[in-house]
Amino acid sequence: MEHVGEHETCLVSDQMYCVERRVYNQGALQGQLHKKEKASQPLGQKIAHSCRCSSKKAKSILTGFLPVFKWLPKYPVKEYLLGDIVSGISTGVMQLPQGLAYALLAALPPVFGLYSSFYPVFLYTFFGTSRHISIGTFAVISLMIGGVVVREAPDEMFDIIGTNSTNTTDPENFRARDDTRVKVAIAVTLLSGIIQLCLGLLRFGFVAIYLTEPLVRGFTTAAAVHVFTSQLKYLLGIKTKRFSGPLSCLYSLIAVFSNITKTNVAALVVGLICMVLLLSGKEINDRFKKKLPVPIPMEIIVVVIGTGVSFGMNLSNTYGVDVVGNIPRGLRPPKVPDIHLIPAVFVDAIAIAIVGFSMTISMAKIFALKHGYTVNGNQELIALGICNSVGSFFQTFAITCSMSRSLVQESTGGKTQIAGTLSSIMVLLVIVAIGYLFEPLPQAVLAAIVMVNLKGMFKQFGDIVHFWRTSKIELAIWIVAFLASVFLGLDYGLLTAVGFALVTIVYRTQSVQYRILGQIPDTDIYCDVEEYEEVKEFPGIKIFQANSSLYFANNDLYVSALKKKTGVDPCAVLAARKKSQKRHIKELKQLDKCEKEVGLELTSDDIEKQEVPKEEMSVNGRFSAKEAATQNSSSDELEHFMKPGINVHTIILDFSPVNFVDSVGVKTLKSIIKEYENIGISVHIAGCNGSVMDNLVRLQFFDKPTQRDLLFPSIHDAVLTSQLTVISASQMPLDADSCMPELQEQN
Repeated sequence: MEHVGEHETCLVSDQMYCVERRVYNQGALQGQLHKKEKASQPLGQKIAHSCRCSSKKAKSILTGFLPVFKWLPKYPVKEYLLGDIVSGISTGVMQLPQGLAYALLAALPPVFGLYSSFYPVFLYTFFGTSRHISIGTFAVISLMIGGVVVREAPDEMFDIIGTNSTNTTDPENFRARDDTRVKVAIAVTLLSGIIQLCLGLLRFGFVAIYLTEPLVRGFTTAAAVHVFTSQLKYLLGIKTKRFSGPLSCLYSLIAVFSNITKTNVAALVVGLICMVLLLSGKEINDRFKKKLPVPIPMEIIVVVIGTGVSFGMNLSNTYGVDVVGNIPRGLRPPKVPDIHLIPAVFVDAIAIAIVGFSMTISMAKIFALKHGYTVNGNQELIALGICNSVGSFFQTFAITCSMSRSLVQESTGGKTQIAGTLSSIMVLLVIVAIGYLFEPLPQAVLAAIVMVNLKGMFKQFGDIVHFWRTSKIELAIWIVAFLASVFLGLDYGLLTAVGFALVTIVYRTQSVQYRILGQIPDTDIYCDVEEYEEVKEFPGIKIFQANSSLYFANNDLYVSALKKKTGVDPCAVLAARKKSQKRHIKELKQLDKCEKEVGLELTSDDIEKQEVPKEEMSVNGRFSAKEAATQNSSSDELEHFMKPGINVHTIILDFSPVNFVDSVGVKTLKSIIKEYENIGISVHIAGCNGSVMDNLVRLQFFDKPTQRDLLFPSIHDAVLTSQLTVISASQMPLDADSCMPELQEQN
């Protein structure tokens, strides 16, 4: 690599390329490039252009806000309709029992689960951008709603005692409690919908990125534990108080096991039989998925069988089994939510809004990637916001995407949200026509449906092994999200998990990997010298790389790692030189003193007579003593500030991984360049991208014209330039020495 031009050959498979060009620094490269001129419009023109309306722009806005007008006119009836019908029926069959069950989970009368399975699902058809997800009730969101309503309307407020003997409590108290809880649920749903709508209109769809996959999976696993614990009392037929807030999961377990002797055997038998049937049905559906035209709808089968058995055997009166109870026929008229409750549920609404959106957009992106279309995160926020806020006027509680129903909707041939519309119509038929038939349905059956649907979430415990092998930091996020959500509750647990995830980001920036790079021979490729045997360093050149940006939080770490990796500490060098100079001066003074005392000074005539060359003088001569002292001091100095065998003349900072540099980083760069220049080492910077160059220009890094010559477009340019500089510098003294004999002869 002794030449100035670059002539490299790279081998990829059996293909080769050869590039020959001059060596550039950043200044020379910028001199040959011409930036495109960007015409900047005045503010008035920008406002006028944004307010200008045309048919094309109006259509774009309309289809953006109502995506249904984009795909419905192009709907291929022959290709899609049959699949959507089958998918809609299959999803609707699941929607019905899950709506009833998740209303119970939300501490609300079951009919409100049916309302939440109709209005939002129908609205999402018009405003959503995903073609395959199933919107409606979901266990995690229902549990979060239940935690809020139980906190704001506990049983004690209505003189309801959580025991198995409920005959002493006036039925009016139960109705008053349920009405209050419905008001709380509707208020938190309205507020969460407004939050989602505002975030969508403000283009804040990116907030979901702060809920990383390990965080969401740990959080939903903890939610599954909460859900399972809350359903134990319904499975066992035990009446206990419902808890909310920190340690609610522990309190619920204590309450259930302290009343375990009061278990209703009939309810337990019904629940266990339903769980066995549901698990068997899921296993058959999974094993024979390719052979079955549609999945076996075990949930609706269990509901129908459970309702028939309960009605035929009169389980409620004969064995005291709790049943669903009154399901009013028809839809309720719209009603304005109680806005006075909003301040009390504001924080909960934020958590519900973000968690609901995170689950929806994650499932939507999975299906979009699989089927080759795109989803708009901001429009999904708007769609969920409209579904929740508008639905709250019709007594629905907060909804999101259901994982199990979405998989069924996609696997049964669903192509568009026509399937979702059909499923909502099925729920509507139940509400207005046959809902009263499910009044004898035992609550143990609904508890069994909820518990079995948690199977997929409990499988997420396998993430611990996966993250242990792949990323300890992501494992820590999962564990913190899980434990915090289990013990602190879902609201505080989510806040704690997000805070911890942000702390891990700071930790990652502080735990940067630093490398010394070397060249793969006969290429312009540079890799870690400690990782590959073939990689070799250039003599006198150290190439330093840090896989992080340079800013206030890690500038000290960057400088320390640079000194450690290169083996050269400028401060130590200067200190060693000063110490060496002081010692040298002290030695000279001692020599002068000794020579005067002993009287061993020699004249130049004595030296000529003895014919002793100056370079071979003994320590008795003044010149030779100083020379020996200087040589000893120099060798001691090298031992102090450099590793043995290191002779560095150039340090190259590889900035290709750097994304930005702040003002502290620029000051650090200037300090590094100055400190190493003071000890005769050049510092070059290579591989800056456009944004880093803009940072350097804006922060006045190029206050000196020569600073731009220190930057190079690639590491190889910097290496070749430094080699050429060293060659030129080494040739100059040689030329001067070769001229000396001629000058002496002339004299």
